Amino acid sequence: MALTVLLTPTEALSESGTSASDADLPKVRVVTSEGAFELQLRPDVAPETVSNFLEYVRSDFYDGTVFHRVIPGFMIQGGGFSPELSRKSTRAAIANEASQTLPNLRGTISMARTSAPDSATSQFFINLVDNGFLNKGVRGAGYAVFGKVTGGMGVVDSIANSKTGYSGGMADVPVEPIMIQSVSILETTE
Repeated sequence: MALTVLLTPTEALSESGTSASDADLPKVRVVTSEGAFELQLRPDVAPETVSNFLEYVRSDFYDGTVFHRVIPGFMIQGGGFSPELSRKSTRAAIANEASQTLPNLRGTISMARTSAPDSATSQFFINLVDNGFLNKGVRGAGYAVFGKVTGGMGVVDSIANSKTGYSGGMADVPVEPIMIQSVSILETTE
C-alpha cells in the first residue's frame, strides 16, 4: 500500500526533479562576521551555475567580500564587493539556468544578475521569504536558484536585520560591513 505525503514548499524543493541523493550533492560552508551557515547545491538542476559558484569558492574569491545589499522581507545579496564597496573583477557571465523545478523559496540561494538574463557572474542572494515573482516565467527569464540553506538560517535572518543605509552610490548597504570571511566546500560522507 502506497503512502501519500504532502510536502511543504521547502520540502518539495529538496525532493523536486532529481534522482540525486542528498549525500551526492555538494555542500558549502559560509563563514561570516555574523556566524556561519551551510548550503546544499543542486548541480543536477543548475550544473553551469553550481560549477561557476564552486570555481569562485575554490579560488577564494568570496573571502573578504561583503553582503552589500540587505532588504528585510526580501533577500540578502553578496559576493561581488570589498568592504570599501569596490567591485571585484569577475570571470565571464554565465547562462541563466532558472527553472520551474527550483523556485525562489525562503532559504534558497540564487544568482544575482542585471536586467539581462545571461549576466550573472559571482554575486548571489539568499531569499528571506518565498519570492515567487523571481521565478522563471512569472516576469520573464527569472533568477536561477542553485541550492538552499541547510543549516544556520538564523545567521541569514540576523544579517537581514542589520541596519542599512546608502553608501558608495548604493542603497540597502549594511552600516556595519557584514564580511564573508570564508567559503569552503564540505567533504561529503557516505
